[in-house]
Amino acid sequence: MDRSNEGALNRSIAPGADFLQLDLGDAPPGGLADGLARRLRHAIADGRLPVGCRLPATRVLAAELRVSRGVVTEAYRRLTEDGHVAGRGRGGTVVVAAPVTARAPAPTTPPAPATPGSLFATGPGADVFDALRAAPARIDLSPGVPDLTAFPRAAWLRAERTVLAALTASDLGYGDPRGTPALRLAIARWLARNRGIRAEPDEIVVVAGTTQALGLLGRVLGDDGIREIAVEDPGSLGVRQHLRHARLDTPPVPVDAEGIRVDALRARGAPAVLVTPAHQFPTGVVLGGHRRRELTRWAEAGGLIVEDDYDAEHRYDRPPVPALRSMLPERVAYVGSVSKLLAPALRIGWLIPPPPYREAVIEAKRYADLGNAALPQLVLAHLMESGTMERQLRLLRTRHRRRRDAMIDAIGARLPGAVVHGAAAGLHLMVTFDLGSVEPDVFADPEAFADTDLAAAALARGVKAQPLSWHSQCRPHRPGLVLGYAARTATEIAEGVAVLGDALRALRRRR
Repeated sequence: MDRSNEGALNRSIAPGADFLQLDLGDAPPGGLADGLARRLRHAIADGRLPVGCRLPATRVLAAELRVSRGVVTEAYRRLTEDGHVAGRGRGGTVVVAAPVTARAPAPTTPPAPATPGSLFATGPGADVFDALRAAPARIDLSPGVPDLTAFPRAAWLRAERTVLAALTASDLGYGDPRGTPALRLAIARWLARNRGIRAEPDEIVVVAGTTQALGLLGRVLGDDGIREIAVEDPGSLGVRQHLRHARLDTPPVPVDAEGIRVDALRARGAPAVLVTPAHQFPTGVVLGGHRRRELTRWAEAGGLIVEDDYDAEHRYDRPPVPALRSMLPERVAYVGSVSKLLAPALRIGWLIPPPPYREAVIEAKRYADLGNAALPQLVLAHLMESGTMERQLRLLRTRHRRRRDAMIDAIGARLPGAVVHGAAAGLHLMVTFDLGSVEPDVFADPEAFADTDLAAAALARGVKAQPLSWHSQCRPHRPGLVLGYAARTATEIAEGVAVLGDALRALRRRR
């Protein structure tokens, strides 16, 4: 190799530091320390170096700037004498004050959270759940969240250490967009044990929660010419929002005590339908045996079922029901996640597309993100295979059942005219109000009572709850609330329901 060329190449690299993009190339000879100190003062003054920020070690910065270490040491000394920085031993040199002549940065005011009145005054927009989560409250009775304090932190850390110890260098590279083989195998075994589903690991696609599964399906179905997917009514507002974002129409199909009405589905003529058969959201009904057979016949005639296995594991007073995917794998796209078993923050779920759409879903996942992060997948696979997930489920069932009972007791004592639905399973209760029989002078007409008014009044008193009308497309409907209990203590639940009762009485007085 030509050593002279190598030297020329090295000399062509201009001196400079990534830190503050410093370059002393234009500093006058003999003025390097002064120039460096001046630029550091400017960075402290304009906020690029806030109080508490640590400066680079003198040796490191000198090497990057290609100056002697003495130049950097002298610049730091001048800043120390000015009172801008201070040496902290092994903690390095730290900014301790800004120049007194520096203009204070303009204060940034975060956007004000939505007021209770504005949040419920109009129909829910695309950001309504973000706004509700951001709204301050003492007690949050929003549905869809498990007891996050029960997250198995110690077990997760042990599993993570075990996984990291066995990880090879190649495991840290790009992987299969369908997910790691270990997690897909663990999911296949989990579903076989707990949901009666037989699926090969190669049929499973690991996704970033149910929401990404719906987005991928929406894209694939749209490419296949499907422009609408029927949904249960009442049914999840969030699901409708994600399907509509995927440019799919969501015609409503009514739900009764046996689940979705298949006769109404046929009348709609939609090519696909999304259902929550194990625990319908928000009513909590289980799709009855006769309806399952009807829905199966509808799918065998050419329809596509998207099965959101919502809350299937969280049951208390009823036997398990099989997943539709176990009965009709050729016509069912099955979706599940660990959001209600561990935590929504993990963003790990799974999608088993029917054979005609499998390759298209994998392609959509590949171009979406190249696959989920591998390390959390491997940790979850270890938890699934070690029996930790089953132990976690048993713990949650016991705890959630006690909280469900506390909420039912509180509703009976503090919410007159309230009818509880869906108590046998899940993480929430649906409550409707038959106030015509209890308060005939005020609520004889169900339309005279808006559940959004009750939710707004409760939020003004520090309690969050979702109005049933958010999850209903068809009108009129009985007013109601959807109340989550899993993430709150029995004391908080009792207090929250008492506040709902106070808000209801105040609403009555205003009328």
